[in-house]
Amino acid sequence: MDVVSANAVRAEKSFRLAVAATMIAGACTFLNVYCTQPLLPLFRQIFHASEIEVSLTVGAVTLSVALMAPFVGLVAESVGRKRVIVPALFAMAATTLLAATATGLHALIFWRFMQGLFVPGVIAVIIAYINEEFPGRTGTVMSAYVAGTVFGGFLGRFTTGMVATHWNWRAVFLVLGALDLLGAFAVRQWLPPAKNFKPGQHIFKSLADTWAHLQNYRLLAVCGMGFTVLFSLVGLFTYANFYLDQPPFSLSPAALGSIFFVYLLGCLVTPLAGKFLDQHGFRRMILIAVGMNLAGLLLTLVPKLPAVIAGLAIFSSGIFISQSAATVLTGRAAHRARSAAAGLYVTFYYIGGSVGAIATGWFWLHGGWPACVGLFVAISFVTLGFSLLGGRAVTDKPPTSPLVDTAI
Repeated sequence: MDVVSANAVRAEKSFRLAVAATMIAGACTFLNVYCTQPLLPLFRQIFHASEIEVSLTVGAVTLSVALMAPFVGLVAESVGRKRVIVPALFAMAATTLLAATATGLHALIFWRFMQGLFVPGVIAVIIAYINEEFPGRTGTVMSAYVAGTVFGGFLGRFTTGMVATHWNWRAVFLVLGALDLLGAFAVRQWLPPAKNFKPGQHIFKSLADTWAHLQNYRLLAVCGMGFTVLFSLVGLFTYANFYLDQPPFSLSPAALGSIFFVYLLGCLVTPLAGKFLDQHGFRRMILIAVGMNLAGLLLTLVPKLPAVIAGLAIFSSGIFISQSAATVLTGRAAHRARSAAAGLYVTFYYIGGSVGAIATGWFWLHGGWPACVGLFVAISFVTLGFSLLGGRAVTDKPPTSPLVDTAI
């Protein structure tokens, strides 16, 4: 083998390891974000707490993500991408392991909040890293990363349910923390150092761009769309656990974790949604998405487990479609300073998840599952309104890849 061929082989091996590293980074991040959802009925029993109180183990994470995302983006523009991504993964591993030491619900909520502080170190940075370091092969690497986030979101919930059923809730965080730690070491070893990074613009220029975006009503409508999308998804899948914990279902934590197999549909739905958007336009796609949301919600009212699972699958697929559209619209509505626009969208998006995890509790306590379904039907129409207003900004060519990572 000549020198040129040997170099080509080494370059290809390095690229494959980099692809694996981005996938692992996405998976490890979303192992943690929603992992307590299948445990909520168990936490209610163990800690003698209300549904709203235990739902804070979900809402605390999304709130801290929303608070930290804009600042992490600014730091990464100064110190570099990998220098933020790798420490964030190790910090997530540490806080996940420390969650196992919680002596009560309040301590557990605290450690969940701490976990969320480090999530933006990956999700707010790695897309910029991929676009900068893999020109010409961005699509391949980005697809691997998104697949990792979807798989990680499923695996975190599924693993949580299985481990809690066969051991206990503390073992959940020990297992997830160990997986996070292994993933952090792999990313540190396999993710190539940034070669094309250039320090970003002055922080005051970024703040000025963000202020300008806050006066762009179409972009704000897209941000509102992101808010309602995660509000619905987090609220629905948080309180679906309480619904399925009750008769006639009476599912165990392991069975509740298995329900999240429906999330794997995201691996299929998201690419198809992108193709549909290119071929048929935004308005048709969002109408289909909202129609799927409504159909799925109504199916969950049928007191049969197969119908509920089908309803959750259809609803989540509609959400994935709406999410795909919103990430594309963010760049189109912004026109300029799109990184600042992406940070603004991420903030609205995760605040929506926090509010959804808590506000849905009021409807659950006062009207049970039918009241929750009524809430999400109303929110679906609000999503439609925001999307049609934001969609009026669709005049320019979409970016070649998403500007924001909002895996769910």
